[in-house]
Amino acid sequence: MTYAILAASILLAGGVVLWYRRRTRRILHNLNRMLDIAMQGDFTEDSFDESLLSALESKLAHYLAASTVSARNVAAEKEKLKALIGDISHQTKTPIANILLYTQLLAEQPGNRDCLDALEGQTRKLQSLIEALVKTSRLESGVIALHPVPANLLPVLESAIAQLAPKAAAKDISIAMEALDAEAVFDPKWTEEAVYNLLDNAVKYSPPGGSVTVSTSVYPMFSAIHIRDTGPGIPEEEQSRVFQRFYRGAKHKDEEGVGIGLYLVRQIAQGQGGYVKVSSQMGEGSTFSLYLPRK
Repeated sequence: MTYAILAASILLAGGVVLWYRRRTRRILHNLNRMLDIAMQGDFTEDSFDESLLSALESKLAHYLAASTVSARNVAAEKEKLKALIGDISHQTKTPIANILLYTQLLAEQPGNRDCLDALEGQTRKLQSLIEALVKTSRLESGVIALHPVPANLLPVLESAIAQLAPKAAAKDISIAMEALDAEAVFDPKWTEEAVYNLLDNAVKYSPPGGSVTVSTSVYPMFSAIHIRDTGPGIPEEEQSRVFQRFYRGAKHKDEEGVGIGLYLVRQIAQGQGGYVKVSSQMGEGSTFSLYLPRK
């Protein structure tokens, strides 16, 4: 009798263990299936029979359902923001273009030159501000995604330098190129935008007859683009703030620009897994370095 009871107990214990293992396996299977569906963005709580789920499965189902709804709301808001930015960009182009056109027409009449020059300058400043704000907003909101690809930096640098050549020539500033053969993983279009902004900044603050030097360096993890100018330099206490939006140095409040170019450069660099920094000594110019990942 004792052996029979012992054998029955062992069989019962084995059955209980087997039942728990199967139950645990079923729960894990359901959890795994929930996560797979949620990762695909198609999760709905109604897809599961609530009466057959454990408390943990039920809580996970509620969480995933809420997360899916939240993700859809974020996507919808992003689409609305994209449409709003597009409308602002489109609606402001025509008025600005008309103002410039009428300015040119009035300039053909005598006696209006000084006022029209001021009007045209302010209009172009407004145009640059709106364009910069639209670009920045699109990057910050994720409306525009960067698409880094492995490539050589030389074509991007040559294109950006060519765009700045007329402005540099007007100030009698030479642009020298050194060691430009470097590979990195970057978005060509937006990286060219960043390089252009750095070059424009260098030309703007270099005195007439000065020079700007563009070079590259290759490190184990990054390739760097260096743009060195012969401007007045940046005070040490301002160097940590030059990449802030709308920041203007105390001594350059009257210079052209709205203080958003370097901020845009930082956004582009971070969006590609890179970064930007500045080194400067008063009276010795500044060097801005844009670091882009090599892998």
